[in-house]
Amino acid sequence: MDIQFFNFIKHGDARGQLVAIEELKDIPFSIKRVYYMWNAGPEVRRGYHAHKKLQQVLICVRGRCKILLDDGTEKQVVLMDDPSKGLYVSNVMWREMYDFSSDAVLMVLASEYYDPSDYIRDYDEFLKFVGKEKK
Repeated sequence: MDIQFFNFIKHGDARGQLVAIEELKDIPFSIKRVYYMWNAGPEVRRGYHAHKKLQQVLICVRGRCKILLDDGTEKQVVLMDDPSKGLYVSNVMWREMYDFSSDAVLMVLASEYYDPSDYIRDYDEFLKFVGKEKK
């Protein structure tokens, strides 16, 4: 599995750090939706879905968490702990977010508006969708 990170340019001095992200320049899609999650403890697991069309870039802007990515053939866990790195998550990629630090804030930049019909929430349905049905 090819995990793709975007390393955003950090601008900083004695006043602090800043990262600017521009659609179609720093990430490969137009941003239609931004959301973020926080106050998820280390025992909380989020996600448990894939998308048919939507693409995302995940950025842990504070703290740390882990992301499990699964393309139906291979699984890989990624530690998110750098606010200047964005993890690209393509469509048809199962994702689970977990092991949040107490101060974690995970921000998501999405290529599409919220559409419940774009979600694949059942793992067996996901495997069928990507052509990797359980034998």
